[in-house]
Amino acid sequence: QVQLVESGGGLVQAGDSLRLSCAASGRTFGSYIMGWFRQAPGKEREFVGAISWSDGTSNYADSVKGRFTISRDSAKNTVWLQMNSLKSEDTAVYYCAAKRVFERQYDYWGQGTQVTVSS
Repeated sequence: QVQLVESGGGLVQAGDSLRLSCAASGRTFGSYIMGWFRQAPGKEREFVGAISWSDGTSNYADSVKGRFTISRDSAKNTVWLQMNSLKSEDTAVYYCAAKRVFERQYDYWGQGTQVTVSS
């Protein structure tokens, strides 16, 4: 049973930084893509970025490119989302998700962690 547990959310001011963690367990994730998504109140869930567990390549939504960085530690089975220069529009519940490389949809989701950026 795959489990994803996010942590690290909180209340920060605009311009601050925050690092979210996603602890993954339940299987070997070498062939998985780990994604970060967010959902703001009244809005649909949106893609933030993703990283390949096997080679560490990553991609990001335009809205966070240059400010957010995703990394992973295979030994710790942990993925991080480093968020810098936070803006009020980054306020959302952030979710970690996982899917096999060849699948289109993310199969596994964490419970989410709230990030609130005050302006």
